[in-house]
Amino acid sequence: MMTRRSFAGTAAAAGLFARAAAPNNAAAAPNNMYIKLEYVMLRNGSQPERANAFFPKHYASAIERAGATTVGMFNAVIAPQAPFFLILTAYPTFEAIEAARLKLIADADYKKAATEYYTGPETPYVRVESSILRTFDGFPSVKAPGAAAQPHVFELRTYESNNFQSLRKKIGMFNDGEAGIFQRLGMAPVFFGETIVGRNQPNLTYMLSFENLAAREQLWAKFGADPEWKKLRATPGLADAEIVSNISNAILRPATNSQIR
Repeated sequence: MMTRRSFAGTAAAAGLFARAAAPNNAAAAPNNMYIKLEYVMLRNGSQPERANAFFPKHYASAIERAGATTVGMFNAVIAPQAPFFLILTAYPTFEAIEAARLKLIADADYKKAATEYYTGPETPYVRVESSILRTFDGFPSVKAPGAAAQPHVFELRTYESNNFQSLRKKIGMFNDGEAGIFQRLGMAPVFFGETIVGRNQPNLTYMLSFENLAAREQLWAKFGADPEWKKLRATPGLADAEIVSNISNAILRPATNSQIR
C-alpha cells in the first residue's frame, strides 16, 4: 500500500516532470479541476452485481457529502481488463481530494454500508486502481451531456507519449483545435485531463459521449474526414507517430445514480 509520504513524493515527481516540459510562459488557469478515476476491478460472478448495488446507492452520496463536485459511475461494455466499475469524481483543487478521502473515512453511515459490502463469502472486488488528472486549460470543466431519452454511451480514451515534451504538444493540439472539432461535430466531450498521479505516464485521458454505438461510428468517421482535423494532424511535429506512443480506449455505460449519463 502506498503511504502518504510515498504518495506525496510520487505527486511531486510527476509535477517536476510536467513543469520541466511546459513552456516558460505557461500559467496555471484558475478554474482547472482535478479528476480522480477509480477502477474497481471485478471478476465475473457476483462482484459486478454487488458493485452496482453498493457504489451508486452508498458511495455516490457519501463522496458528494465529502466534497466531490461531480460523480460519474460506469460499467465497462468493451474494454481491456473488463469487467470493472469506474468511478469518476471531480474536485476544485488537488487538496480537496485528500480532504474528501478523510471525510469519507469518518462518515458513519458510509462506514456501516461499506462494512456490509465487505462482508460475504467472496471478496467484493479484485483490486482498485486509481489515477488523478488535471483538466486542460482549454477545457477546464467536467461537462455532463444534455438530457436524453436513453443513457448515453461513453468512450474513455488514453494517449501515452514518449516523454513530457511530446505530451505537451498533444495537449496543445486538443487545446488549440482538436477538442473544438469534437464539439462542432457533436461528439460531446465530458473532460480532458493530464495524468499527474498514476501509471503509464506521461499520458492524457479524455471522455466523449454519444447517443448510441451507431452514432459513435458515424461521428468518428466524420472526424477522420474533417478538413480542419486533416490540416491539424498534418502540421509538422504533430503526427501521432511523433507524439503518441500508444492509444487505448474503453466503451462504458452509466450506472444508476451517475450524474454523468
